[in-house]
Amino acid sequence: MSQKRRFALGLAVFTMLASTTLAGCSSSGTKSADSASPSPAGSTTVSPAAKSSDPVKLEVIENAAAMPAPDADFIKQALDKALGLNLMVTSYAAVADYQNNLNVRVASANYPDLFQIVDRQALAQLSQSDVLLDLTPYLDKLGSVKKFLGEDNLKKGYYNGKLYAINKAPQIDYWTYWVRKDWLDKLNLKVPTTLDELYAVAKAFTENDPDGNGKKDTVGITGGSGGGFHTFNFNGGVGAAISPILGGHGVGIPGSVYIKDGKAVDAYHDPAMIEALTDAKKYFDAKVIDSEVAANTGLQHQQKAIQGQAGIVYIDWANIKKDQFVEQTKAVNPKAEWIQIAAPKGPAGQFDGTWDSGKSPMMLGIPKKLEKDPVKLQKVFDLLNYVSEGKGAELVQYGIEGKHYTLENGKPKPTDLLGKEGGYIWSYQFTGRPELEYLSARFVNQASYIDFTSKQPRIQAVNGYLDIPSGYNPAEADRYGTEEIIKFLYGKRPLSEYDQFLKTLDTQFNYKAFQESAQKQLKSLGMTK
Repeated sequence: MSQKRRFALGLAVFTMLASTTLAGCSSSGTKSADSASPSPAGSTTVSPAAKSSDPVKLEVIENAAAMPAPDADFIKQALDKALGLNLMVTSYAAVADYQNNLNVRVASANYPDLFQIVDRQALAQLSQSDVLLDLTPYLDKLGSVKKFLGEDNLKKGYYNGKLYAINKAPQIDYWTYWVRKDWLDKLNLKVPTTLDELYAVAKAFTENDPDGNGKKDTVGITGGSGGGFHTFNFNGGVGAAISPILGGHGVGIPGSVYIKDGKAVDAYHDPAMIEALTDAKKYFDAKVIDSEVAANTGLQHQQKAIQGQAGIVYIDWANIKKDQFVEQTKAVNPKAEWIQIAAPKGPAGQFDGTWDSGKSPMMLGIPKKLEKDPVKLQKVFDLLNYVSEGKGAELVQYGIEGKHYTLENGKPKPTDLLGKEGGYIWSYQFTGRPELEYLSARFVNQASYIDFTSKQPRIQAVNGYLDIPSGYNPAEADRYGTEEIIKFLYGKRPLSEYDQFLKTLDTQFNYKAFQESAQKQLKSLGMTK
């Protein structure tokens, strides 16, 4: 059966794959063409193609920020000069547009030379359809990539024992609880450090008029979508609001899989889940959580915090402490003061939510057809190696030296121009960036908040390493699981029926197949006993 025919048989499934846009901060940086080394950093050899005077055309497509015109794209110009390329990157801001374009390209066997794979279901589909190049035999040609990403990140690109994708370096979790300190002071309350204290503060913020306007128009806690890493497919607002509460009981967000005592545990079946839900339900019973939390979308939770409607919000540092949001807050109330707090301690310790260590901002694949074009294939390897370390990495992170950044004590210091001109260059960070180092340099005024956030303990989920077994529909199982957990929290279904819920989830929605598959996959990866 032809490659094109094999893919056509599965195209309908591939088109329906769920996908999430996992974009990093929109402001990225780059590095100087003049300071770029003439050969790829970290590559073992420079291919004959790299020495040729004729640039090699490479086409990349991905779901990311819109790109400037080639004559205004200083990253393209620098990479072309350094590597002997004519690099063309097409970036689709809408994931549906990207997916539609890729489907058409793959179905007609008109493959780009490097392209984004939206999720592990797509990885499975494309590899099974013989579209992707098995990179396992070429690992020695990806020296800088391996060095930068490390073994754990490389594992994320494997399917059926073979490496089919390069995963970008992981981001860090940006989310913590933030509390109105001026409200604490007004009500003579201390910063909550335990779950009991968190509940007391949330109750006081709801009932004791912390803004002093004589009206009962404030609420304790709100939350919203958390970017897909720590909320999984569980309702974004509810998941965000209660994530550290569940964490205090050692329980992950519903739908997450994590490792305890060397064994894989899924949150739904975690023995501590009923106790955790009982504790979380207390907040809903007392109406100290935003009544609209389950429906919050976009930045509604942020605006409720900025407008003084809530006193505790689970949110990323960027959407509460970037300069423009501080200004918005002060415009509503000049005395408003938001502080971030550590995860409240519970009976199982303190975990500031759930973070999927298996996720990556993006997976990139190379079409199998390139094995017949060794010159172009080597150029793809050269490109990936070059942006992974040294001058190439600086180029795609900070811009042109002396223009978009300067070096101080050997470390990049971005200029204001980077923020104005560099909003698109995340698209060129094909293997990612050292996230904490980059963010601390890029957002100096918020560096202390970023550092605090990065040090918070999290339940380390491993869902991103897992492939979906045949016969299991994750979208249907997630929908049912989310609906029922929310019913338990809102008192619309008694927790005495939790075992009955699990039985339905395991059988009718075949969650047991996912559990068993997860156990086998994690063991094969050496992550469990």
